[in-house]
Amino acid sequence: MMKTEPTKEWLATYEEKKHLLASPTNFNHYFTATEICEKKLFHLSLGEVKLPTGRVIVRDPLVYLQSDAQPYFIPVPKGTFPLTVLVMEVDQDHYRYVAFRVKLSDKEAVQHTEALLGNEDLERFDPGEYFGFNVDAGLATIVDEKTKDAYCAFEQQWMASHPDGDIYHDYLAGEFKKSYENNPQYQRSGGDWINFAIPGTDLSIPMIQSGYGDGAYPVYYGYDQDGAICEIIVQFVDIELTFEEEEEA
Repeated sequence: MMKTEPTKEWLATYEEKKHLLASPTNFNHYFTATEICEKKLFHLSLGEVKLPTGRVIVRDPLVYLQSDAQPYFIPVPKGTFPLTVLVMEVDQDHYRYVAFRVKLSDKEAVQHTEALLGNEDLERFDPGEYFGFNVDAGLATIVDEKTKDAYCAFEQQWMASHPDGDIYHDYLAGEFKKSYENNPQYQRSGGDWINFAIPGTDLSIPMIQSGYGDGAYPVYYGYDQDGAICEIIVQFVDIELTFEEEEEA
């Protein structure tokens, strides 16, 4: 399906309000700190993600990753890049995923701006808000448009072979369990992440537990000092907002 391009009017409004789309979170600090708000932080490598077209999609993979899912209107560099999850220890042996990052270059981001599809209602957008993506199955993924097409084709083939089946409970849950068995650190026994190799392709699709479960979460592009996109951040938890408010309460 062809992507719908933003209108000239939308792009003009985007440039006007772009400063309002900046992240309030200092992700450079998040991904270098060992502790924030007395919560210990750790890094979990999920291997690599391939972006062969540079047209990026972030969705709940079980509910919203459909064949007509549109990528963000600004493409990113093509290639294969490392994928890292930022893990927070909430209590002893109780972990939550704060964010995950795809690092597109070795440059440091000097600003983070929300990634958009190009059809959002910017006229009604207010400071402190974000658009984000919806999660209804407790999972998030980041894929290239080509990977999306490959996974949707695999899912359709699987469902055709298992008309009464449930692809998560009958198939993917086993992959999550294997992930825990092979990499138990920072995972619950049922598994909290996979980087699933799509059969018959050289592509893989990561599926990652979404912080505190269902909800809407923002996605940010990190721009370096030359204005190039150097990273993608998917945020699940604003640590300061969550735990400073708890302390005040």
